Amino acid sequence: MASTTNAPVLTTRALGRATLARQLLLSPAELSAEDAVSHLLGLQAQNTKPPYYALAARLSGFRPEELSTLMETRKAARIVTMRSTIHTHTAEDVLTLRPLVQAARERELTLFRKGLVGVDLDRLAALARDLVEERPRTPKEIREALLVEWPHADPQALGIAARCLLPLVQVTPRGLWRRSGQVCLTTAETWLGSTATPAPAPDGTVLRYLAAFGPASVKDMQTWSGLTRLRDAFERLRPRLLTFRDEHGVELFDLPGAPRPDENTPAPARFLPEFDNLLLSHADRSRLVPAGAKDRTWKGNQAYCVFLLDGLVAGLWRLEEGKERTTMTIEPFGRPGKEQRAELTGEAERLLGVMAREGLPYEIRFGAVAT
Repeated sequence: MASTTNAPVLTTRALGRATLARQLLLSPAELSAEDAVSHLLGLQAQNTKPPYYALAARLSGFRPEELSTLMETRKAARIVTMRSTIHTHTAEDVLTLRPLVQAARERELTLFRKGLVGVDLDRLAALARDLVEERPRTPKEIREALLVEWPHADPQALGIAARCLLPLVQVTPRGLWRRSGQVCLTTAETWLGSTATPAPAPDGTVLRYLAAFGPASVKDMQTWSGLTRLRDAFERLRPRLLTFRDEHGVELFDLPGAPRPDENTPAPARFLPEFDNLLLSHADRSRLVPAGAKDRTWKGNQAYCVFLLDGLVAGLWRLEEGKERTTMTIEPFGRPGKEQRAELTGEAERLLGVMAREGLPYEIRFGAVAT
């Protein structure tokens, strides 16, 4: 391992600006939804609306129907990948990123071993595959069918085992814009009409991760992916990469041609959905989340929608869609000045102009300082 003693230091603020540039958040990008989803290596999609808001914050001219059409035409899909959470990926990434993290998904089963005593996991995978490839099934249908074979097993553990062992996608209309649909699952191969690749070496994904989230440490990428033992991949790639240090001396890697704006580059206000990958993809999140905001963006397992001011998380926001109007409430962590309020209002108007229900008026409110 090379020494980092002489590597240039990137300040926390400089790291934040670089990451915002990679995440298409310094200025709206002229990209298609498909190209953006690919560049970002997917969008966190624990809930159905966040992928749409994530793209609205990042793209010029985005319309929700663009992403919805990608899903309806099976050029994108919802599937469990990084960190065992649901992501919206391009079809190509569904078939490559899921195999990359497959071993990590299977390791999760150790957490449920008590509920799987006596269960033949190979047979479970085969039975579940037959079920969902015959027709898409709900999680309840999968659990009940597997319980017939293993009546003494824990139903929840059986369902999780199927999800971990198989690349199960959520079929549409689930996830389509302003359309409802229960979770129904089939295999990625069946839904996309293509065969998944064998588990690839992580090297290519390391380069893509740096393009979307860099500069970053080995531990950062492990946090993003949920994988371990990625040091070897970074070492193989070292001759092709630049190295830096953060202010704590941690070694950071980056692509030679990737943007690293000056730390004083303006960073406009941005509204991000809950669970946005921008805030979940580094071991050290201080480049974007100041110490005072660290514990204010979550409650239990639920993340709040946040907004950025000057490149940092600075408060929360929420949307209420009534029958007569849409109301957006902005709750800052501090007291924004006049110019910052105007900036937030302008960005909120841009977002609502895209995302609010057509024909329905909207209102922007500043709520109490968030606690």
